[in-house]
Amino acid sequence: MSGINRRAMLLGTTAALAAPAILARAADTIRIGVVSPETGAAAESGQYMRNGIKLALDGINEEGGVLGRKLEIVVADDQTTNPGAVLAFSKLASDPSMVAFVGSIRSTQVQAMAPSVLKTAKPMMIGGTDPKLTHQGNPWLFRCRPNDSYSAKTIASYGVHTLGKKKIALIASTDAFGTGGRDALTSELKALGITPVLTLGYANQQADFTPVVLRIRSSGADLITSYFTYETDLGVFAKQLRQLGIRTPWLGSPSIVDTAALELAGPALYGTYGVADYTVDASPTSKAYAAAYEKRFGKVPDNQSSWAYDAINVLAIALGKAKSTTPEAIRTAILGIQGYKGAEGTYDFDKNGDGLHGYSVVQNQGGKINFIRYVEFPKPS
Repeated sequence: MSGINRRAMLLGTTAALAAPAILARAADTIRIGVVSPETGAAAESGQYMRNGIKLALDGINEEGGVLGRKLEIVVADDQTTNPGAVLAFSKLASDPSMVAFVGSIRSTQVQAMAPSVLKTAKPMMIGGTDPKLTHQGNPWLFRCRPNDSYSAKTIASYGVHTLGKKKIALIASTDAFGTGGRDALTSELKALGITPVLTLGYANQQADFTPVVLRIRSSGADLITSYFTYETDLGVFAKQLRQLGIRTPWLGSPSIVDTAALELAGPALYGTYGVADYTVDASPTSKAYAAAYEKRFGKVPDNQSSWAYDAINVLAIALGKAKSTTPEAIRTAILGIQGYKGAEGTYDFDKNGDGLHGYSVVQNQGGKINFIRYVEFPKPS
């Protein structure tokens, strides 16, 4: 494992992504399929995801690959839609040489693909944070981000105990991610004796959030909490919130600190709080990853790159431990990974396939995301 840990901190360069979206090729490679949004509302997030994969891939292949073979990544576009995700996965899974898969970024797309993943019976590393994804009896889904039961615990505790807020508005997408986060946060607030003064859902990819903003203003809320799926929606909401004069403190899910959201919303997000699965100052490994990413790509990374980077490295560890490319051997090896220090945090896989069990609390101070604290929760037995 020490060789992979070194790769997590000393990253090489890589050639640009080229059609047909193959990041490495050799005569005898270990092939991994990647479902990623190259087009649609999450296309920018998809680019971060693929950048993280490039860094991991180069580090592994420059050290000789795994089992004496180079890794090859084949990318299929999910088009930021559920049907697109299902089609992209089906194309990749139809190739029997694929030993494992990575993707997608969004819970709603992972939920759509899950039946096909179960049928294919090969490991898939996911970035979706809906808790249900790894709790529905599908043994082939492995998460490289903490799930939203932990984000909800962190939001509830920090909002109530640290910020001292009691009148809470909860805004969430009506998709799998948003409803999962809404339900988890509602439950955590209830445990603290609090019922939100407003719980409001919205459909993804809205052009106008004015009705939502007006409902917040009339609710008397002293804290806004949110689960936004797409950064474009969050950016529109943030700007309209400020345009209508609302300065209520806001504590959001990880999308509030995604690079795309920060670029879209700009000053409208200044002063807001977020829970983040990746933040630069959380650990020496996260700092090293940020430095390498910025050197290679000229910008600061976010969680859409870090989880994908970790996913490739986790697969490489598992392949090395398994000494095999058979699905069951890889699956067993992933579940056995404990104490691996990745860019997102320390991976201790539980029986459900969740590798991480905590979140950082951060604040946007003038456009810079400042680390406040990391909150770790016990791993399920």
